[in-house]
Amino acid sequence: MAITDWPEDERPREKLLARGAAALSDAELLAIFLRTGVVGKSAVDVARELLGRFGSLTCLFAAGQSDFCQSPGMGAAKYAQLQAVLEMARRALQEQMRHRDALTSPQSVRDYLRLALAGKEQEVFAGVFLDAQNRVIAVEELFRGSLTQTSVYPREVVKRALHHNAAAVIFAHNHPSGVAEPSQADQALTLALKQALALVEVRVLDHFIVAGGASLSFAERGLL
Repeated sequence: MAITDWPEDERPREKLLARGAAALSDAELLAIFLRTGVVGKSAVDVARELLGRFGSLTCLFAAGQSDFCQSPGMGAAKYAQLQAVLEMARRALQEQMRHRDALTSPQSVRDYLRLALAGKEQEVFAGVFLDAQNRVIAVEELFRGSLTQTSVYPREVVKRALHHNAAAVIFAHNHPSGVAEPSQADQALTLALKQALALVEVRVLDHFIVAGGASLSFAERGLL
């Protein structure tokens, strides 16, 4: 059955307009993005199949063009549209961070980092550099690959902090395993970075681990 044949209050677009986007399921939101289905399947059916294939919205967003385009009805144009939507969301969140105190609006930082790092196939270590009012100066990917104390160089992090004239920094990295728990190496690395940055009077405010749709804060865990 086509979506146009559904009761009006069950159609994703009308439901969003009447009740807000938060009232929709992942599949319904994705169906609005897809706009149309394929022969014999509504946009909601196609959305459910995509989520079933990739496992979650996070994994779908992180999919490469080749994997995405292997799904029925998906092509380069739809992949480009999805990447454009994601980049707009990242930029909007980054803009929010730039105009707010990162400590009084931590959800903006957390949301941005989840969108930027979740679903990546290899570990990425990023820094959010802040001024004296805890407003975002810059966000940089600092290192990529297997992250250990030998692959994340405190000296290079200090140089980037000084380059931005930062007063504080928030670190973040992802766990491709999907488990947002800090390892002993994560804790040792955070301590080493905190000690190195203290020498130049730059505070480490937090370190987030992003995994799947979840994120963990070192500050909230009492690990800083």
